[in-house]
Amino acid sequence: MALSTLKFHILTFGCQMNEHDSFRMAEILRACGYEDAQSLDEADLILINTCSVRKNPENKVYSMLGTLRRLKDSDRDIIIGVAGCVAQQEGERILQREKCVDLVFGPDHYFRLPEMLERVKHGERVLETAWSEPSSKSRVDNFIPEEWLEAGHLDGCKAYVSIMKGCNNFCSFCIVPHTRGRETCRPLESILKEVEALVHRGAKEIWLLGQNVNSYRANEVDFYTLLDTISSQEGVVRVRFTSSHPKDWDEKLTTLVATRRSICNQLHLPLQSGSDRILDLMNRRHTFAQYFSIINDLKTHIPTIELSTDIIVGFPTEKEEDFQATLRALEEIRFSSVFSFKYSPRPGTRAAAMSDDVPRSVKEERLQRLIELQEKINREHMDSLVGTVQEVLIDSCHKKNPNVLNGRTGGYRPVKLSGSGLKIGDRVSVRITGYRNHWLEGVVV
Repeated sequence: MALSTLKFHILTFGCQMNEHDSFRMAEILRACGYEDAQSLDEADLILINTCSVRKNPENKVYSMLGTLRRLKDSDRDIIIGVAGCVAQQEGERILQREKCVDLVFGPDHYFRLPEMLERVKHGERVLETAWSEPSSKSRVDNFIPEEWLEAGHLDGCKAYVSIMKGCNNFCSFCIVPHTRGRETCRPLESILKEVEALVHRGAKEIWLLGQNVNSYRANEVDFYTLLDTISSQEGVVRVRFTSSHPKDWDEKLTTLVATRRSICNQLHLPLQSGSDRILDLMNRRHTFAQYFSIINDLKTHIPTIELSTDIIVGFPTEKEEDFQATLRALEEIRFSSVFSFKYSPRPGTRAAAMSDDVPRSVKEERLQRLIELQEKINREHMDSLVGTVQEVLIDSCHKKNPNVLNGRTGGYRPVKLSGSGLKIGDRVSVRITGYRNHWLEGVVV
């Protein structure tokens, strides 16, 4: 079979960083002559880009591999690979457990895909999970090789730019430092070159990605300077960033977000728990009072700011009073959205050595109570937006109705709107007329 007829399919689990990595892998494969497969059954190469932040996504990976065995057992010559955090965590064990897998590689190696696939085609089962030291020149240089800077991740009018990878925080529940490595930051010049190329291709909104973006520092350039520079670039209409850590947030960042029009009035700032005792066990290195002070400062300077967060329920030794503190935190802060999860131990983390002593039924009951409270808060948020005029960036067409367009407010609220002459990339003023579930509805004014 000619190389140009080979087709690939990538299955992605997990965060925006994984989505970004999958986009990059797809671009690399297309450059090698592969075409996109419309289904698993027609793919010659299947890659599973994995997440291991919690146990459930990891279980889904092994379940998917079980499903893919039938394709491997057929007469077709198919390559199956596992990438991402589960690949980094499990490594050789995946090859031992799943004979259908030909290729296992961690997040540091996807730009080596062409070379690794050649090795597979020559009969080798490939394992690549080693990484250089975070300060080494090779790890920084290979973050995004020079030849790939102009093929950045553009989705409609939105673009995603990875500014750093890895994490040095070692929260006791988190496996990211073990699967993504220590923090490595791209030089500002490399990031700027990618942003300029994306704007030239039509990007209006730039997303800066990293496990902990506000700890960014490269060649004496900190995150404040980076954000100030990117948000001032000609052609950049909006800037968002995720995720941030409370311990690295300061008043300078608050002031910049408040005064720079291109920086969206939206922030994702993980809290994890409202209990100081649990925050200490989690090694979060801040108290709830310190977190709340940041939020109050943000709301004072940016009254319209929309805040989202992460919450873990059922962390080891969590008592009802600890959980009540988390519920109070939601009531006091009134987040726009909450990404909430039941605690699950991750191998190699400090919390994994603690007794997972909160019964599953209690975790599930607490999670449900938290979700119900947040749904109530969100409905009140949505009610308050009806009748207001919001600036909306149109970013996609409605999948079912060609006369309806989708967009986002600066606060990241999704909006459905209709109107003649509108197109993706337009920034328009919209009067909010109502909402359905989590979607606002409006008309252009």
